[in-house]
Amino acid sequence: MDKNYHEKNGNILYIINILKKYSDVDHMLSIQDIIDYIEKIYKVKNDRRTVERNIELLKDKLDYDIEIEKQGNKNLYYLLNNPDTDFEPGEIRTIIDTFSYATFVPESISKEIINKCKNIQSIYENKKLKDYQIYSNNIKTDNMEVIKNIEDVNSAIYSKLQISFDYYKYSLNPTLKISKVGSFTVSPCTIIYSIQELYLVALDENTKTLKKFRIDRMKNINILDIKAKKIKKEAINEIIDSSISMYGGKGENIEIICKNNLLDNVIEVFGKNIRITKYDDKHFKLVMNKDIESFKYYVLRNIEYIDIIKPKKLKEEIDKILKDYLRK
Repeated sequence: MDKNYHEKNGNILYIINILKKYSDVDHMLSIQDIIDYIEKIYKVKNDRRTVERNIELLKDKLDYDIEIEKQGNKNLYYLLNNPDTDFEPGEIRTIIDTFSYATFVPESISKEIINKCKNIQSIYENKKLKDYQIYSNNIKTDNMEVIKNIEDVNSAIYSKLQISFDYYKYSLNPTLKISKVGSFTVSPCTIIYSIQELYLVALDENTKTLKKFRIDRMKNINILDIKAKKIKKEAINEIIDSSISMYGGKGENIEIICKNNLLDNVIEVFGKNIRITKYDDKHFKLVMNKDIESFKYYVLRNIEYIDIIKPKKLKEEIDKILKDYLRK
């Protein structure tokens, strides 16, 4: 097909790409500016009437929000974001920061996602990211299957099918690499995000119990031609509400007294579905339903700020751990 045919019919795409990349309220473009950009970037010559006609088409028929401002005897143009489809600069920055520090995404994939984000905003917004640096403690996963894992798990949940996979954890080896700890067949229920990690909540077909699996620790996922077991929403909500981080189990009633300086951390870790009341001027009382085994580690990390009221068995176990440690 004639090359000129493609160039002529590409004009409207050239124009919208130029407006997206090189215009905003502080950087308006004249018709001549648009013509110059098209010739520089796409090596195609245009005339004023063609550009003006296509801008009108973009505005009137395709609903692009192109603003026109009169300056002297010429019109200047810039493209406004569509609130239904376009990200605001602050939203783009949030996505970039999230994938920069999310530990469940490998570094190379994070960089690809960040570059895609930069490519959908103007050069002027990208200039603000020129000195952007990632301050990380090098704990990102090396599992390059993680994005495919998310797709496969979502597909299985949608299709109501079981999946099988290999599961990995860190082991004591010279290179601190993750090692396979087992293979599982599960009925997947939902994906949740907790403390910078993605988890799959699923029914283990072997033990018939609900468990949480870190998606970045899963490999070799296979979607099976076996219908997944139907799990009641109440059971799923219970394991999510009762578990802390990657630990999960049956929830029990917990009452503790905490120093006030732990309040922000308590809400960040356990969410707002808890009961907090003032105990005295320096302390608050926390009542919630959580898995005892996982909560034990939270208490030990914050032992100087916490006094356990109940359950009694948790208080006794913490006392024993501390006494054994002091003896050592």
